[in-house]
Amino acid sequence: MKELIILGSTGSIGRQTLDVVRKHQDAFKIIGLSAHQNVDLLAEQINEFKPKAVVVSDRKYVQKLRNLLKKDVDILDGKDALTKLVLFDADLVLNALVGSAGLESTIAVIKTGKTLALANKESMVIGGEIINRLLLKNGGVIIPVDSEHSAICQCLLGEKTQEINKVILTASGGPFRGKRSSELRRVTVEEALAHPKWNMGKKISIDSATLMNKGLEIIEAHYLFNLSYDDIEVVIHPQSVIHSMVEFVDGSIKAHMGPTDMRIPIQYALSYPERLPSPIPMLNLLTVDKLTFEEPDSVNFPCLRCAVEAGKKGKTYPAVLNAANEEAVAAFLNGEIAFLTIPEVVDKVLSKHKPVEPVELSVLKEAESWARNQASEIIKTARY
Repeated sequence: MKELIILGSTGSIGRQTLDVVRKHQDAFKIIGLSAHQNVDLLAEQINEFKPKAVVVSDRKYVQKLRNLLKKDVDILDGKDALTKLVLFDADLVLNALVGSAGLESTIAVIKTGKTLALANKESMVIGGEIINRLLLKNGGVIIPVDSEHSAICQCLLGEKTQEINKVILTASGGPFRGKRSSELRRVTVEEALAHPKWNMGKKISIDSATLMNKGLEIIEAHYLFNLSYDDIEVVIHPQSVIHSMVEFVDGSIKAHMGPTDMRIPIQYALSYPERLPSPIPMLNLLTVDKLTFEEPDSVNFPCLRCAVEAGKKGKTYPAVLNAANEEAVAAFLNGEIAFLTIPEVVDKVLSKHKPVEPVELSVLKEAESWARNQASEIIKTARY
């Protein structure tokens, strides 16, 4: 039985992870959980799974949580609470935190040598160089949870690195596939959140609508699999049946197919290197009408281009890209800016940035802080 710690247990990935655990109670035991403010749901999870310890990152909600619990549990709060939680004995930590807040926890897990199931792509985007250095020093394993990177990971099993020609990340195209920028001027938050295939959290849903998510995934793949940016390709695959592919030097292509459900890659990350029975109905190929592929539209969806350029420039550019995007997405969700202003904010912040080498975490934090301040100023003057 594997003992698990889930960071971000009340979010979309966290909830689906616990659904997997429910279906395989003989395989997994929950040791720790964490939430930010959603203590009502966290209390339900604690009462059901009975972890040893939990984290409430917003201290204001600690007492409310205590009042909701049926039995005592070790509640950690404060700045270092997540770091303390990952020190508890466990076989695996799943990082499902949203945004750049997940980086420090990723680093903390790697330093313990525990296996890390990584759903927080921003960790690799911002701190990929630092993380890879720590992996060499401390050992440990990262199993990606993103459906695309999980697919690549599985396609690469047993293969030789020098025989890879390129990896191909698939993208659904989001809710606005085929739209021109002129058609996106009055997009509402509700429309942008209506992803045609995947059930995801708000931030990643907006990133999918702008294609920023695919750009972030390119940077993540660069660091996870030690690939050149020139060897990573994106294709739009509206059916979302193929989750990604690997092309080899002999011209053959491995494609990873499966249901459009995050519980599949989540379960693989938890059970790796073994496989468990599917938590959902199997993919029926007879119901798959057709599989189509298109070139991504980086003209009407410039976030993809911004991300690739930032990744290739390296240094602190990816951290600045991510921070500016987080600020812009939050502003859009709050009704402060238009949908098309998101890439404008990101592009303007990147154009002002003077990069430095990310030698340590403090350098990345400083770059992020600068980017957030710049983005906030641009957002204040943006015309809706």
